[in-house]
Amino acid sequence: MTSGAAAGASGTTAATTAATTPTSASASTGASSTGAASTAGTPTSGAGTTGSSIPGLDPAALAVMNKAPYTAGQWAISVRDLDSGRPFVSYNADKLFQPGSVVKTYSVGAAWQQFGPDHTVVTPVKRTGRIVGNTLQGDLVLVGAGDLTMGGRTKPDGTVDFTDLDHNDANAIPGATLTPEDPLTGLDQLAAQVRSAGIRHVSGDVVVDDRLWEPHALENGPVTPIVINNNLIDFTTTPGRVGAVATVAMRPKVAPWTVTSQVKTVPAGQPTGITVTAPREGTVVLTGTIAADSAPVVNTYAFKDPATFARTAFIEALQRKGVSVAAKAVADNPGGRLPAKAAVAALPAVAKLTSLSLDQEATYTLKISYNLGAETFICLLAVQAGSTKCEAGLARAAEIWRRAGLDPTGAVLIDGSGLPGNLITADNQVQLETIMAKRPDAARWKATLPVLGVDGSLALVQSKGPAKGKVFAKTGTLGAGDLFNDRLLLPAKALGGYIDTKAGRHLAFAVISTNSVYTDIQGVFAANDDVGKVVEIIQQSY
Repeated sequence: MTSGAAAGASGTTAATTAATTPTSASASTGASSTGAASTAGTPTSGAGTTGSSIPGLDPAALAVMNKAPYTAGQWAISVRDLDSGRPFVSYNADKLFQPGSVVKTYSVGAAWQQFGPDHTVVTPVKRTGRIVGNTLQGDLVLVGAGDLTMGGRTKPDGTVDFTDLDHNDANAIPGATLTPEDPLTGLDQLAAQVRSAGIRHVSGDVVVDDRLWEPHALENGPVTPIVINNNLIDFTTTPGRVGAVATVAMRPKVAPWTVTSQVKTVPAGQPTGITVTAPREGTVVLTGTIAADSAPVVNTYAFKDPATFARTAFIEALQRKGVSVAAKAVADNPGGRLPAKAAVAALPAVAKLTSLSLDQEATYTLKISYNLGAETFICLLAVQAGSTKCEAGLARAAEIWRRAGLDPTGAVLIDGSGLPGNLITADNQVQLETIMAKRPDAARWKATLPVLGVDGSLALVQSKGPAKGKVFAKTGTLGAGDLFNDRLLLPAKALGGYIDTKAGRHLAFAVISTNSVYTDIQGVFAANDDVGKVVEIIQQSY
């Protein structure tokens, strides 16, 4: 999920050119469960449709689109048959709208085409100096390569593990859970290999080489070539007896980080609210309340220096495997000790960790809408194009999509994750998904997307409806506060992907709702189901 307090503050000029909210179509022109395809008619842009129907769209969908929260906003819909190429619905489909995290299909899809779904990256541990006896007279160098999970989410069958509400969103959305895997697994594996290479003691230092690309900031943390536990520390708070301080468990446990709980257990049914602060580096304090009948609550803290965190975590992993390091474990990453990048590349390796395949890392990124993951794909595209500036990856992505047949002018992208300021047309998203659907690995691409009512960011959307398991789509959300009226605004709520219809058709689609307004958080949650309901009606209509 993409969100931000500044959501909607930029990138809205183009979107305001869209037509006003549609009115209900008549039964004779709307799609029905038996004759939707025959009523599709000639697509319209949606301009000037007040008082008229939208060809091909069931009136029930229009009823949802005309609900109160959406009356001052806009909608865009594009639906196309993948087999025949025939457009079924087109409403504001050529207008630019903010799509939120639907943008991730552009970044991940470009990397998919460039590298292939079986592509992996290798994180090596290099050594300087010589091994004399069982002592390395030099440094170990852990070289960040853009591995998103570093072995910390790999299930026994070799696929990626995720929860439907991931810890990346834990502080903003209640209900996040953790996967059971140890986030330090990859570092432990590397440490074991260092020992197997005959090293029992490192007389020098351990250095993380994070120079694959230049420092790149994103709204919710730096995008770095070295990633441990999504660059987060997890805290799970469990209530105690009423009036007592709740217990908290920290994961992963890496020096010098500690956590103190000041969370008070309150009677059952009372509000739960936990705030995470770090008054100084290495110290986290949790404050607030947790109800006595509450399930354990997950919160996170995003550390500011991934290279330093990874260095300490790796030294501790080495110690667990019987390899001592002369340098202090808790210290800033000594990047100044590193030779030139070319010289590091030429150093002998004493360990290496192979990432999950790209399709598995894409699955994690798209299922749970992982911002840093999507941006990492853009950075890797930049590196592949010979640049260390992540921004160059966007131009590379446009080139890849243009070569594949997509018109890149149907999108205005400023990042790979979908933060405020990105714009696409519904038609462009449908064109993108059509291109991916024609690839020989199309089924694998489709499997990376959240499934309506089943998993990922769509797990709870229309989970009891007839379209459950039949819609495969990337979600997009931008949220902001209306401080003027004490309301909540969704500058974007969107879905883009595929529909397997009731009648057996295969459709590519995009549905985007912009600038809907709600009085409370429950209304925002209802927006998920409303957009899902529109898509469900389309699924049943064809």
